[in-house]
Amino acid sequence: MKNWRTLFTSVSLIAFASGASAAELNIYAWSGEVPQEIVDDFAKETGITVTFDTYDSNETMMAKLSAGASGYDLIEPSQYTVQVLAKQGLLKELDHTKIPNLGNLGAPFREVSFDPGQKWSVPYIWGTTGFAYNEDCVKTPPTSWKALWDPQYEGRIYMLDNMLAAYIAGLQVNGFKAGTTNAEEIEKATQSLIEQKKVLGGYNSTNFGDLVASGEACIVQGWNGSIAQVMATNPNVKYVIPDEGGSMWIDGFAIPASAKNVEEAYKFIDYIMRPEVAAKAADLSKSATVIDEAKALLPKEVAENAAIYPPEDKLMKADFILDVGDATKLYQDGWTKVKTAQ
Repeated sequence: MKNWRTLFTSVSLIAFASGASAAELNIYAWSGEVPQEIVDDFAKETGITVTFDTYDSNETMMAKLSAGASGYDLIEPSQYTVQVLAKQGLLKELDHTKIPNLGNLGAPFREVSFDPGQKWSVPYIWGTTGFAYNEDCVKTPPTSWKALWDPQYEGRIYMLDNMLAAYIAGLQVNGFKAGTTNAEEIEKATQSLIEQKKVLGGYNSTNFGDLVASGEACIVQGWNGSIAQVMATNPNVKYVIPDEGGSMWIDGFAIPASAKNVEEAYKFIDYIMRPEVAAKAADLSKSATVIDEAKALLPKEVAENAAIYPPEDKLMKADFILDVGDATKLYQDGWTKVKTAQ
């Protein structure tokens, strides 16, 4: 019996010999959220050649799409990013008949405020923004964003290198809502983030989990999935949704208006919404699935992990950031001040 590699090669040769183009799919997704094993499984099953690139901020992805000719067929925007891209005409309206497994979505994700009716995107995973600490370094369990301004950890505190994520902490530590459009509140948060630089080791959106797990960092701002991945091997790392609320987010799949391999993009979306595939993806990435049947298939250490599936009372306090519209410039100007401050 041929193995899948031999079969894939045979299919490719047949396509080449017949003059047909081999099916392709170019994916651009969040780092750490779509496991390579899932991509490989999809390629094996379908014979589609997949190019898989990653980013560490919505802004990086949006800049590529806005510049045109990105070459991507499938992207993974967060909720407010779906709103921005749709408003700019950069997304293709979805044909639900091409996604038979769309009905597997859990009830809370079938009607989301940022994209009613899944017109532009399909939710994939959800999570929270908070912080993590290493018990070897931090002896008293912190519960507030204030810990990320604590001078006793000077040089060993890291913030996400992500504008809106950093402002979640900067705003909430001052008692404001994340995602506010109030100029005075944004300016106050900007000053707090500038003041914080005295104690920072740096900004990091790629391997912040590794930094806190190794002890190089005492406290890091982070997304729960990445932190849960390192918690699985280092029990000294703890994840906290701060008393001030933190944030909840939803990342999903969307097809750029410029996509060339649209049918292949639909096939991937439908594939990853199968309960068994969604469960495997959630287990490997340590992320919360949007598919109820998938959660039922997860091992207990994932399904009952409070860092991945936090208590309801914590979620109720979390802010949910939507498109801030014209206030985007206030954040961008403030973030430039923060990053250039000495």
